[in-house]
Amino acid sequence: MRLSKRGEYGLRAMIVLAGNPQTDSQLPIVLIKDIAQQEKIPIKFLEQILLSLKNIGLLHSKMGVGGGYYLAKQPHEITLGQIIRVLDGPIAPIRCVSQIAYESCGCPDEETCGLRMVMFDVRTAMVDILDNTSLADVAGRVEAQRQLLGHVQ
Repeated sequence: MRLSKRGEYGLRAMIVLAGNPQTDSQLPIVLIKDIAQQEKIPIKFLEQILLSLKNIGLLHSKMGVGGGYYLAKQPHEITLGQIIRVLDGPIAPIRCVSQIAYESCGCPDEETCGLRMVMFDVRTAMVDILDNTSLADVAGRVEAQRQLLGHVQ
């Protein structure tokens, strides 16, 4: 699996949204232009990405003055795996190890294919990490690193 620019930008935008201060009941609303500027993402491309995430239910938006995007769930409820699957599709280095979008790869014997066995292990490790890492986890790591380096946001 190779993370596309779409997937990378979507993850970066969602991490920004997860890392903004929030009140107990209200997730912060962030302007798309602010995300694009902060993360150096082309705004038109970011609009398409955020719309995909909104359509799947990971984001909400508010129109008008004070409008923008905000997470549809708490950051600890959204995993990196969910975001990647929306933006880039299945998490599998080769198609014959995908659990969601399996396709035969055409090797003579899938059951004894050494490449398939190893790539299945790779897929399992990636899914384990991505499906068990939430936006809150990443935002926490970013904040800890900023404090360690003395960066103030």
